[in-house]
Amino acid sequence: MALKKKPVTGMRDILPAEMQIRDYVMNQIKETYKQFGFSQIETPCVEHIENLTSKQGGDNEKLIFKILKRGDKLDVGSAQTEADVVDGGLRYDLTLPLSRYYAANGANLPSPFKALQMGSVWRADRPQKGRFRQFVQCDIDILGDATSLAEIELILATTTALGKICPDNAFTVRINDRGILKGMAAYCGFPEEGYDQVFIILDKMDKIGEEGVKAELLEAGYRQEQAENYLSLFSRFGKDAESVRQMGKLLADAGALDGEVCENLAYIMDTVSQAAETQFALAFDPTLVRGMSYYTGTIFEVSMEGFGGSVAGGGRYDKMIGKFTGNETPACGFSIGFERIVTILTDQGFTVPGSGLKKAYLFEKGISQETLSQVIREASRERKEGVQVLVAQMNKNKKFQKEQLQKEGYREFKEFYREGLKK
Repeated sequence: MALKKKPVTGMRDILPAEMQIRDYVMNQIKETYKQFGFSQIETPCVEHIENLTSKQGGDNEKLIFKILKRGDKLDVGSAQTEADVVDGGLRYDLTLPLSRYYAANGANLPSPFKALQMGSVWRADRPQKGRFRQFVQCDIDILGDATSLAEIELILATTTALGKICPDNAFTVRINDRGILKGMAAYCGFPEEGYDQVFIILDKMDKIGEEGVKAELLEAGYRQEQAENYLSLFSRFGKDAESVRQMGKLLADAGALDGEVCENLAYIMDTVSQAAETQFALAFDPTLVRGMSYYTGTIFEVSMEGFGGSVAGGGRYDKMIGKFTGNETPACGFSIGFERIVTILTDQGFTVPGSGLKKAYLFEKGISQETLSQVIREASRERKEGVQVLVAQMNKNKKFQKEQLQKEGYREFKEFYREGLKK
């Protein structure tokens, strides 16, 4: 059987030109987050299957790459259920591993703990542009802070990073609260046991529009009056903090929501707007759902001009860590869609700014050992001065070789021949 050259479907090889962009983006994100006081951590890429399937990851639990037991623990012949042969899986995000990490190590960490985590995750999803089965996530989370300062810091840190990486792309932070979603559903008479179904349908708003949402609500068995009242709420209020307060008064007067929920969200919006140094739009979006079932409060997403879908998202998940420890711990996080940002920059023909001079020393086949030593010594001298120098034997097709090196950013060439240097 012939070996396969192409990577597994949904995975990909990354060429040097893109790798330079990826390194640049990752370093910009990391540097920015550290300036905001976040500490970098790392968790294993493999998690216990019980954790991954604990009904906290929403649809992602259907996309787990599962790992068979090893050695004498694997007995396929006597297996009755999947649990008999599977005991682990590749992580589908960084939030669940962080929760386990904090549960195991919280006693040795400061409180609140500001975590920065960057790494690959895996989902057995259908690949498409900007979406792969293996991809990098860049997360910041604040654990142990129940106040709105957590949301404010996360939004400011993330928007500062995006502003540095994509200064020419306008972007919008959309914000909502799961409490407001529930309050709106209660106000319109939806039964509490049906909230999740209603939110799943609402989450399709940007794809199927209001008429599509209404049709699906009716198809699910809800009354036309409920559906129409529900949809009318979304166009009834604006996108600023004052609109959030007006929404809160309406829902509180009807007994559908504690007014503090909307006041807290308005406070976050006001503070972010006054404190932000990066230019972006901040908009209340009562249709924002976010699919993860673990969100308990504030939720947010970032959309960027010229790119469909979100490029960052997150929210508050105060109950997840308690599933490990038995004690609820306030938690809030924001994740940048690293692969989507790289795709945007690549499509724009982005080049890494301020990269140092890159030179290529090409020597002819058959030069003497003494000449080669001289070439290497000269390259070493330039490297000490901060120049990136490649030493390589000259190919027969020298023109093509230089064209390929130019694609990787090499701008100066020195050629060495048996009879001496030729620039």
